[in-house]
Amino acid sequence: MIVLTSGHGVNGFTLDQNIGEFILTHPGMKIPADSHEFAINASNERFWEAPVQRYVDECLAGVEGPRKKNFNMRWIASMVAEVHRILIRGGVFMYPKDTKDPGKAGKLRLMYEANPMSFIVEQAGGVSTTGLERILDMQPADLHQRVPVILGSKNEVDRIIAYHQSS
Repeated sequence: MIVLTSGHGVNGFTLDQNIGEFILTHPGMKIPADSHEFAINASNERFWEAPVQRYVDECLAGVEGPRKKNFNMRWIASMVAEVHRILIRGGVFMYPKDTKDPGKAGKLRLMYEANPMSFIVEQAGGVSTTGLERILDMQPADLHQRVPVILGSKNEVDRIIAYHQSS
């Protein structure tokens, strides 16, 4: 499958192996604003910033917690695969800033990982942020600049942004 945007929405094309061409199979892809799925590398939990920890704790608390609903945690360890799942079903992908390596602002590279995926996500109605700043508003300082990435369903990402703003 190829997912494509030219700045006017997102379309998905699937390879038809019988004719060797990509066929439009997912026109006008839209990320649901609400979700019950999130993806984060839980092995780094001890290094997460407090706003991300708060969000994940609330999700893990399920129906007994403050959100009053159950969430599914996913982690494929591939940003492209995570974004594809979010385009199809909604959800949140997080590779947040952490204290594991204080010299790095994040894990993913702004120019060739965060920006392209953020453009697709936003064109499909989602939101993409570092937690403090919209990724597509960032001015690159370096070709390989690393940034935190939180993207996906609008209402979930907006909640995480609000947690960053209140901390």
